[in-house]
Amino acid sequence: MDIDILNEIASGNTLVIHVINTFVLIILITLLITARTTSKRWLKVNDYLGTITRTINSVRYGDLTKKIEKAELPNSEPLAESLNRMIETLYDREKMVSEYQNELHRQNKLLEAVINSLSDGLIIIDENLRVLRATPKISEWFGMEGNRLMGEFLTDHIGIPYNKTFYNLKETEVIIFSDKSSNFIANSIELKLEDKKKRYVIVIRNVTDQMELENLKEDFVATLTHDLKVPIIAETNMLELFLNESFGKVTEKQEIALKNMQASNRELLDLVQIVLETYKLGSQSIRLYRENVMLKGFLEEIITEMRPIADKTNNNLILYSERDIRVLADKIQLKRVIKNLIQNAISYGEAKSPIEITLGEEPKYVVIKVKDYGKGISQEDIGKIFNKYYSAAKKFRKIGTGLGLYLSFQIAKAHGGNLTVESVKGKYTEFSVKLPAGASENVYYGE
Repeated sequence: MDIDILNEIASGNTLVIHVINTFVLIILITLLITARTTSKRWLKVNDYLGTITRTINSVRYGDLTKKIEKAELPNSEPLAESLNRMIETLYDREKMVSEYQNELHRQNKLLEAVINSLSDGLIIIDENLRVLRATPKISEWFGMEGNRLMGEFLTDHIGIPYNKTFYNLKETEVIIFSDKSSNFIANSIELKLEDKKKRYVIVIRNVTDQMELENLKEDFVATLTHDLKVPIIAETNMLELFLNESFGKVTEKQEIALKNMQASNRELLDLVQIVLETYKLGSQSIRLYRENVMLKGFLEEIITEMRPIADKTNNNLILYSERDIRVLADKIQLKRVIKNLIQNAISYGEAKSPIEITLGEEPKYVVIKVKDYGKGISQEDIGKIFNKYYSAAKKFRKIGTGLGLYLSFQIAKAHGGNLTVESVKGKYTEFSVKLPAGASENVYYGE
């Protein structure tokens, strides 16, 4: 009995053990299956992450054609779409930047071609006068290749006046050491850039041909005026001999004719001199030889000389002066100005009308005014009359170069003064010569 019970108990225990073993086995099989499934999923995740990493690295190194394919993983689709949109955006931006760069490159090429084709030479220097860049024309003048010029000191190649620096050149004559037979002028401009480093552009122009042309022109004008003056002076001297009755008695009518010829000769001689003086202005400023001039007697002397010319048109020359005034001026040049203004008044004023010469003063200035009553000057023309070669003579069918007022204006400016005009068309014209007030007992030479 006891044995049977024990056997039943043993048999039951064996069944329990079998059940437990089976359960454990099932659990192990389940765990094994789960582990395998999870492992495959992680492998897929790892593969997908690897694909993303490789794609991002390709993008990083410039390949914007890569795309991330969709994977059979939860939530992978939004990630792929976001990354692909980002890659497409980068591709569009790169394309836009590339187009901008190409356009900028084309513009730079065009600008460089234009600059290199200029007849002027351009140099960019830093604050230490080292060459940063130079155009082919500079390389040609310096006798050096462009690359060799970079970093060179500009002072090794160009000489400038002692009172100038390379930072303030303005139509300044310079010497290029490797081409001393040519003439050059230079201008400098500071470059203002965001980095605030000081850089300067030097523009150099070869003016050899222009200077040779100017010299030829000046030589021609000097020769021409000299050749014109010689027979005029000879004729004037001959007229003087006739008037002095060196060749016999002169009748009253002959005397009038001779004096008219003499006055015409003076006008012609003045005209030739004006042409010569004007051309001299092209190459140098007016040279003044100043002296103390008592203006009342000075003006009376001019009026006496001009009266025979004014008598032809019955113009009465009248001087108004409250007191004598002394001024420091070049007597010859100032006389040229006043005579030219009186001549204009005779030419364009009304015949038989007065021509008023007034000596007066304004704050800081002595003023000589010449006023005529007649045709006047239109507002359109009044701003042009001091221009070179402008002349109202053509309108009135008269002879005139237009140089007289231009030269008079330059002479007044050389004295530190001015020449102005007021006019009402059909009524009057008044020129005013303004000279700095004050005089000295000393005589100054040169300007």
